[in-house]
Amino acid sequence: MNSIKPIYISAFAILALAGCGASKQVSNTSAVVAVSAPLNIKKNAPINESDLKRWSHLDIVKDTIPGMSVDKAYSELLKGKKGVTVIVGIVDSGVDIEHEDLKSVVWTNKKEIAGNGIDDDKNGYIDDIHGWNFLGDITKENYEYERIIKNKNLVDEKTYQDAKAISDKKTADATAGKTRSEQMLIALNESDVTLVRHFGKSVYTIEEVKAIVSQEPEMQKSKAAMEQMFSFGIPIADLKVAVQKQLNGFNTVLNGENLKTDYRKVLGDNPEDITDTKYGNNNVMGPDKNSILHGTHVAGIVAQTRNNTMGGDGVANNVEILTVRAVPDGDEYDKDIALGIRYAVDNGAKVINGSFGKSFSPQKQWVYDAIKYAEKKDVLIVHAAGNDAKDIDFADNFPNDSEDKITEFADNVITIGALNFEYGNKVVARFSNIGKINVDVFAPGVKIYATTPNDSYKYLQGTSMAAPNAAGVAALIRSHYPKLSAQQVKHILMDSGVAIITDVVISGKPNDTRSFATLSKSGKIVNAYNALLMAEKMSKK
Repeated sequence: MNSIKPIYISAFAILALAGCGASKQVSNTSAVVAVSAPLNIKKNAPINESDLKRWSHLDIVKDTIPGMSVDKAYSELLKGKKGVTVIVGIVDSGVDIEHEDLKSVVWTNKKEIAGNGIDDDKNGYIDDIHGWNFLGDITKENYEYERIIKNKNLVDEKTYQDAKAISDKKTADATAGKTRSEQMLIALNESDVTLVRHFGKSVYTIEEVKAIVSQEPEMQKSKAAMEQMFSFGIPIADLKVAVQKQLNGFNTVLNGENLKTDYRKVLGDNPEDITDTKYGNNNVMGPDKNSILHGTHVAGIVAQTRNNTMGGDGVANNVEILTVRAVPDGDEYDKDIALGIRYAVDNGAKVINGSFGKSFSPQKQWVYDAIKYAEKKDVLIVHAAGNDAKDIDFADNFPNDSEDKITEFADNVITIGALNFEYGNKVVARFSNIGKINVDVFAPGVKIYATTPNDSYKYLQGTSMAAPNAAGVAALIRSHYPKLSAQQVKHILMDSGVAIITDVVISGKPNDTRSFATLSKSGKIVNAYNALLMAEKMSKK
């Protein structure tokens, strides 16, 4: 059981929300009360499907779910208010800009004439109507450690040896993982065949499986196996695809395919030359819609249309999505990220979401310079903390905003850990990276329902989903309080959150429990309602 203390605000915010209960603030003409969860709050009933699809929007007090009180913010603080339009840059794998629930919020470059083959706005990118694709037709890429092994001259000896150690471990893990995946696929397929025959239908639920009563050994074996399969939290058909993809990945490592392949050569640029910028194209959906699932989902979390009959709801309702395609299946190049950030900044983005990361960054200074450039232009960068269940106060996770993991060189980057919808000691996603210094705040990141290519919707999870949830709240603030700076918005997101004060399980290991307050700089979870209250107060200073 978890207990929550009222929100405590840093001196930066100049806003007191003190007391054991909830204190009051005035927004316009009505008195409002900041969200602060009472002690020992507990959800007794399982979360239903309709709530699960939008749990990140729900309220910790009313719904006993660790959401961001987005619905409460709209109904009590934003009713009848429009705000200004905010451009949100999605630096990712690409976005399905034709999606039924996204096409109305796609950014359009009004300075460019579509299809004329001319760089009308003279920004160096021809016909960049909805953003820019720095990957061209690339979908697959090397991991950075592989590029380092292939080109030792990129790095110093220590970094090379670190990369080689990872390569050796990946090979060993792939050998074991291949065996596990093959066994899992066999069990999955055989059990599914048995249960499909038993139920007389191809789709069934965990509840139906648990209700099976049989002494037949084959059925008992299939029942036990499928109960375990359902525990992964995704439909059986999707699980089969995921396991096969994992198996294919292990085979790729063992066959050395990535080390043999130079995916980049099709672009024709020099990835080690930041001044070589004439590459890529304007197709922000890339060559294959399957490759843009991640970016489309991220965009939907921020901006899919609210309160319609389609899919889920976006956090922000007055935004335009500017797409920068720079993140492949593999590790992104520092050059693409640096130029992608600059592109989004130069084209008006006030919030940039970065749901990507890697352990090596040979040209990290290019990215650092781009972050500093964004800071000068008053742009907030929201970055995912990573999914390795590591403490990034010690482990590397690029890009970041500190060369020594202690001192920030810019104050416009906010790093987001992931929350689980299960409120209690399992509230931290088992995969989420942590860090008292280098993770700033947590946001919902497990089973997030949002847009995927071809007018579809799916649940996905990761700090990749937590970051756009926070970015959506940032966009809300920047829409309704446009005079607040990127730095102010960053600290509002951190300072206005709800603080968890009890111990929680880390990395999904019951024997590893720590105080939630030690897992991030703020020790809090993002809350849109409180953030808007604080923004209102700060805007009057």
